[in-house]
Amino acid sequence: MKKLLLIVSILCLSCKADDVINSNCNFLFDAGVNLNVNTNLPQFNQLQFNGNGVYVSNQGNSGIWLWRLSSSTLLAWDASDPSQPPSTCSTLTFSTGDVVESNCENANQYSLSTGFGLEGNISECTLKPYRVDNLGNGQFFISN
Repeated sequence: MKKLLLIVSILCLSCKADDVINSNCNFLFDAGVNLNVNTNLPQFNQLQFNGNGVYVSNQGNSGIWLWRLSSSTLLAWDASDPSQPPSTCSTLTFSTGDVVESNCENANQYSLSTGFGLEGNISECTLKPYRVDNLGNGQFFISN
């Protein structure tokens, strides 16, 4: 029993406080996403071209970002900063290139190409992804 307590104590002491904080990226809830995207329609026609994104409101926690990575890959991310509780400032807005950022005091930035946060973010949380099914002919179904 003493050996077990010693092992548990060592494991607990070897964890840094940052490890606990960074692994707690649970601000976003599992919001229902059920979206049909047709890139032939005007609101989505930017997605016909690689390196373009479209923000869609009324989906996910604070809307979703759609990003055309390549001719065969469309990505979908929740548009709420995963490092912040959802609020008006935590909705990610387009910055430049493939970068979106929150308007909160810390201004976290994320890549729409990878979902990873950029240097300077307050935590190591990544964007919350959604499933993208390619239905063919420029049509996609986004869900979770």
